[in-house]
Amino acid sequence: MMARFVSVSSTQFHFSIRDFPPPSSNVYPRRFEVSDRRFPVFPIKCSSSEQDDGGDSAPSISTSSSSSTSELATDSSTYSWYTGIGVIGMLDTAYLTYLKLTGSDAFCPVGGGTCGDVLNSDYAVVFGVPLPVIGFVMYGLVTALSAQLGEEGNLPFGISKSNGRFALFATSTAMASASAYFLYILGTKLSGSSCPYCLVSAFLSFTLFFLSFKDVKVQEIKQVVGLQICLAVIVVASLTASYSTAQPIPSRSGDIELPYYSTEITTSSSPDAIALAKHLNSIGAKMYGAFWCSHCLEQKQMFGREAAKLLNYVECFPEGYKKGTKIFKACSEAGIEGFPTWIINGQVLSGEVELAELAEMSGFSLDQPNEANQLQ
Repeated sequence: MMARFVSVSSTQFHFSIRDFPPPSSNVYPRRFEVSDRRFPVFPIKCSSSEQDDGGDSAPSISTSSSSSTSELATDSSTYSWYTGIGVIGMLDTAYLTYLKLTGSDAFCPVGGGTCGDVLNSDYAVVFGVPLPVIGFVMYGLVTALSAQLGEEGNLPFGISKSNGRFALFATSTAMASASAYFLYILGTKLSGSSCPYCLVSAFLSFTLFFLSFKDVKVQEIKQVVGLQICLAVIVVASLTASYSTAQPIPSRSGDIELPYYSTEITTSSSPDAIALAKHLNSIGAKMYGAFWCSHCLEQKQMFGREAAKLLNYVECFPEGYKKGTKIFKACSEAGIEGFPTWIINGQVLSGEVELAELAEMSGFSLDQPNEANQLQ
């Protein structure tokens, strides 16, 4: 059986089938032979030029999408840190607020009773508001803002995320500035006292402050530093103004120890001084003082021995004074910050007060006008 020749031509390749005489009686099937033995390479293009452009841009779209997803995940992680730190700060300041408002003793693992010294000092109040309350509100604001910024969409009340980030940055800066100032007070005005809760709060504030730098770009550093300086100046000036008007209890955190002792009044009382003392007692007027206060002794000397015994006098340290001693509860509830202090008909008079002024403030009148001069 003879094989036939079939020729197939193409510009790319050439096939041929030839007739070969059988060399033997064996019958071979038709054989396919590639004469050129060179396999062409076919360039395949499955899309138009517009589709190519789209295909080329597909990787960049994917890259941009993955980059945005990565940034979102990073931001979410940062705000999670903010939220966690804010919650810890709220717990810390909530405990201190409870102690401040109830007058309870603080559990102080380090420093003995000096935690109470700091919490009961005049530096624990800013413009009449307990400092732990302010701290609780600030940590609560950080927690709420960071929790909202970690989610998609705008903040409540239509606040944009950019404004929310600015508020978070300003809050953390103000908190860090206040903490730095309080550390200065703790090291200078309250030296010798220890307050681990204050140190924890300061650490948390500084951590929030440094976290706020994460999203700051290089070209924004000058603006950011300028804003921080302005906020720090405002915070420090406000705290300084608040503390300058306070009258701190002397040696509140000192190392002295004074056992209680009674003072001797050497002057005698006039009939008018006795009458005034009885009148003050009858209307509920109170004089708050401390046994070691020289001005309190001078005030009693104005009344004399007999009249002084008739006064409604409140001793604010009846058990003596030493480090960790708390002021008497009645004095604390009355908001006494210095000695002596008079409270007459709801009005507060600080320092030594002349008897004539006490008579006028209390509505005391003498039978004979010329006797009023004896109260001078």
